[in-house]
Amino acid sequence: MMLSSTVPEAASRLLSFVNGSPTPFHAAQNAVQRLEKVGFSKLKESDSWDKAVKPGGKYFFTRNQSTIVAFTTPRNWKQGTGLSIVATHIDSPNLRIRPISKRTKAGYLQVGIETYGGGIWHSWLDRDLSIAGRVITSNSSGEFKSRLIRIDRPILRIPSLAIHLDRNVNESLKFNQETEFVPILGLISEQLNATSESSKSSPGDVKASSIAENHHSALLSLLASELSVAPDEIHDFELQLYDTQPSQLGGIANEFIFSPRMDNQFSSFCAVDALIGSVTSSSLPEGNVNCIALFNHEEVGSVSSTGAESNLIPSLLSRLSPTADLLANSIANSFLISCDMGHAIHPNYTSKHEENHQPRINGGVMIKTNAKQRYTSDAVGSFLVKKLIEKKGGKVQEYEVRNDMACGSTVGPALSTMGLRVVDVGCPMLSMHSIRETAGTSDVQNCIDLFQSLFENFSRLDAQLLAE
Repeated sequence: MMLSSTVPEAASRLLSFVNGSPTPFHAAQNAVQRLEKVGFSKLKESDSWDKAVKPGGKYFFTRNQSTIVAFTTPRNWKQGTGLSIVATHIDSPNLRIRPISKRTKAGYLQVGIETYGGGIWHSWLDRDLSIAGRVITSNSSGEFKSRLIRIDRPILRIPSLAIHLDRNVNESLKFNQETEFVPILGLISEQLNATSESSKSSPGDVKASSIAENHHSALLSLLASELSVAPDEIHDFELQLYDTQPSQLGGIANEFIFSPRMDNQFSSFCAVDALIGSVTSSSLPEGNVNCIALFNHEEVGSVSSTGAESNLIPSLLSRLSPTADLLANSIANSFLISCDMGHAIHPNYTSKHEENHQPRINGGVMIKTNAKQRYTSDAVGSFLVKKLIEKKGGKVQEYEVRNDMACGSTVGPALSTMGLRVVDVGCPMLSMHSIRETAGTSDVQNCIDLFQSLFENFSRLDAQLLAE
């Protein structure tokens, strides 16, 4: 039997997005670049929007380089119009370089790191790691700028302990995340040689704002070289580790995506792709304002200026509907799909799923339900999502956690507290929060289709439903 290995076009676009987005900063930047290519205009939160936002417009704004909100206004737009929103997050569990990272031990240069989110940390052992993020630099004019950076080669590694020194490792792998989970950068002898050479040319005075004493000079020199600045022009940074192995297709028929950061760059890419698709069709959809929001810090609780519990969505709603009455009208006519990846049935651990709720990879978008409101889906919202998927000819899966297991959550519950109708959905995946996760190639288009159906059909569908 011949197996088809045709790769859905949407999956290939996802690979490019993820491979270009090792951090939330890069993901936001890539989203901005895609939106600008199809005519979206940038708004600034510090400016007045009174005359900037018009019917038939395409807009976006960012906050702190790590969160983006984009929206389109229908040609008949007026204040008080509802919003059809897709909300996702672009952060993933990872390792962050500490503000003072310089460490040495047993002849090795080490880099102090802090864990971010609930990662499967043993999956980071023996991986070819590098760094990416943003760096604050200065120039000769005294100006400061936050610049994105990505080192494209492996420079760090967290080596595991040889089995000869831990004979029980296959029965019980345990390690201390503070003392036994420290990446190595190089050998001290190499740093001493580099320092000796550099000191001959420019000794320099250490300024109060200098971070030279906090990090290995070899690391700062590498950053400086990448940014074409002097090391003393680097004043601060936010850097995280990432796996240099790219996102790629896998499986006998290319049915899988083997990749970092599927949770939740998968959903974030689909949101951007769907919004772009809605404006590159023959005309902008009528009805609601169509909106996507890609949040940061979901993996650590969403409580930040760029997280889902910030004022990003409330601020957008109030700026588009600036009186209390108009705002109430807008909220009542709005609908939000919170999309975050979910757990596919695992062939080696089938008992971890409730027997009637076992989503399959490439089986379509799943609706997440939880009676304790860890997910916000209810019968009305679920019905609307099912009808939206039906209009695109897609399939729906259902997910509920077992009663004897804890239930996760995402951005949906926090966003529902402002009165918005919210449904939590996601696409099934394996190995969530590992450094390498597994998703489905066909589910990329399944997810995009749902979002496009929301943008095209929600207003008409909502008008047919009476549930006050």
